[in-house]
Amino acid sequence: MFYKGDCIILVNEHESGKRLDTIIAYHISNCSRSFSACLIRKEKILVQGKVKKPGYRVKTGDNISVSISSIDSEPILLKPEPLDIDILYEDKHIIVINKEPGLVVHPAPGHNKGTLVNGLLHHCPELAGIGEKPRPGIVHRLDKDTSGTLVAVKNNAAYINLAAQFKSRKIKKLYLALVFGVVQSESGSISLPIGRHVSNRKKMSTVSRKSRSAETLWKVIERFNGATFLECDLKTGRTHQIRVHCAAINHPVLGDQIYGGKKAAKKLLPKNRLNKIISVPRQMLHAWRLEFAHPATGDTMFFESPVPQDMKKLIETLRHVDN
Repeated sequence: MFYKGDCIILVNEHESGKRLDTIIAYHISNCSRSFSACLIRKEKILVQGKVKKPGYRVKTGDNISVSISSIDSEPILLKPEPLDIDILYEDKHIIVINKEPGLVVHPAPGHNKGTLVNGLLHHCPELAGIGEKPRPGIVHRLDKDTSGTLVAVKNNAAYINLAAQFKSRKIKKLYLALVFGVVQSESGSISLPIGRHVSNRKKMSTVSRKSRSAETLWKVIERFNGATFLECDLKTGRTHQIRVHCAAINHPVLGDQIYGGKKAAKKLLPKNRLNKIISVPRQMLHAWRLEFAHPATGDTMFFESPVPQDMKKLIETLRHVDN
């Protein structure tokens, strides 16, 4: 709900007792908990029209108003930083990276440091001014906890070319995902529209006021006791597409706290020790292979990022889980 430029959040009973800064970060896109705390201290966020502290425990029915302009107007600094980046390929037009899990792709309000963009600007300063701020050189992105292959560009011609390839769906994207439950069929497709969640702006949903078509093809690589290893072929590129689609068919991605979580694990595995003996550090989603036409030569190129160690370890553990 929006009123006079403000975002209004009405606290429900499931959110009661949580910190105010946590609630704000949960509901508002591009707003970290530290930045929400900063806005609260600047009195840009009010509860029932009154100023509260970041640690205030919200109550059911609390009416929280947030100045959207406070978030949108926050300056985002693009500072080069020497970061360790796993480069798969590089020439004067493009750079292809194997993004590690936990690495944020581009800066956002409250998170100006330590992102992939900061590292790329240090490695190749020519990215500055390419594309849109605060995402210079970035033509697509991966979620913070999703690992794998990502391509960035070094000049405007390459940016325009690759952006057009993504928009026209000419780029082939294959992901690897470990999901809850045993998927019975060998392969299939999920064609469900995806749009912004009706009450949580950070979350996507197959039930939305405004959605767009989305299609994910999948096939089974390996089955375990209570989990399945899938290869997913994205025919569209919606936000959180694989995570939303897998959750929609009751096979959420392992470790996905937004679309799966512990409650889903218990429902899917009521008699299995899987959710007790296995530690899942993040959502088990990996951008394995990316195929596209080189923006300058037109040659078909493909790049693969090896399965990361945390996913390998989990797969090996799953192979040894008893019934």
